[in-house]
Amino acid sequence: MRIFLTGATGFVGSAIVPELISAGHQVVGLARSDENAKSLAAAGAQVHRGSIEDLDSLRSGAAAADGVIHTAFNHDFSKWAENCENDRLAIEALGSALAGSNRPLVITSGTGLVTQPDGRLAAEDDAPTSTVPRIKSEQAATALAARGVHVSVVRLPPSVHGDGDHGFVPTLIRIAREKRAAAYVGDGGNRWPAVHRLDAAHLYRLVIERGTAGARYHGVGDEGVPFRDIATVIGQRLNVPVVSKTPEEAAEHFGWFAHFAALDTPASSEKTQRELGWRPTHAGLIADLQRGAYFD
Repeated sequence: MRIFLTGATGFVGSAIVPELISAGHQVVGLARSDENAKSLAAAGAQVHRGSIEDLDSLRSGAAAADGVIHTAFNHDFSKWAENCENDRLAIEALGSALAGSNRPLVITSGTGLVTQPDGRLAAEDDAPTSTVPRIKSEQAATALAARGVHVSVVRLPPSVHGDGDHGFVPTLIRIAREKRAAAYVGDGGNRWPAVHRLDAAHLYRLVIERGTAGARYHGVGDEGVPFRDIATVIGQRLNVPVVSKTPEEAAEHFGWFAHFAALDTPASSEKTQRELGWRPTHAGLIADLQRGAYFD
């Protein structure tokens, strides 16, 4: 297949490129800069210039492809609502180019949208329970599915980890260094699901190859790592105390990250594994942290 990939030079997308190429697919990656274009070419992908804000570039890239994987997203939390709206528009543009065909579109969402109030593991068939702006991505996918577009959703957990991670875990490490303490909220029993980036990349390939239209898939390796365990490894590696914070204290310690530090969002990938034969094989989050690369 000729696959158009947005976010092709990002943390997850850059792992998807070799995953697809090794399976015999032709990859066309979206690049907004000369540097990104050079990186894609070196990885063996073709280059399509544009950006997720350039809807015409998205439409033309999708129109020339046999399938599309959309992983690009701007994680600048100071413009969160705006970025989520831009993602909705990007998904609509990609889908519009595929309408009337059976060419697959795979979009990205988060398991945090389906947190269950009773604390049970969120499952693939669970509808979003959150009203945060990020829900717009799945809403856009649902609207495309109603138009007959072959769209599937991959939900990623709060931590997609591995070499090159610049997401939530590095943020926790930075805060612990600055505050000279690794903290958790309350008893720290709230749980984060997680997945290694290479396992996530493999899942995207399976979904583009044989995913079901309208289906949601969970890229979950660890179903729920207690936040206290994450803080404990960080404290040990940085040689700083591991401390509990009340919700009020957490707001001061974590700042804008306090909401995420308190998340209890365990999730299952049982259905995904059963239907696609996907099996996470790389290190779990705690094992990855204990390797020490995060602290170099």
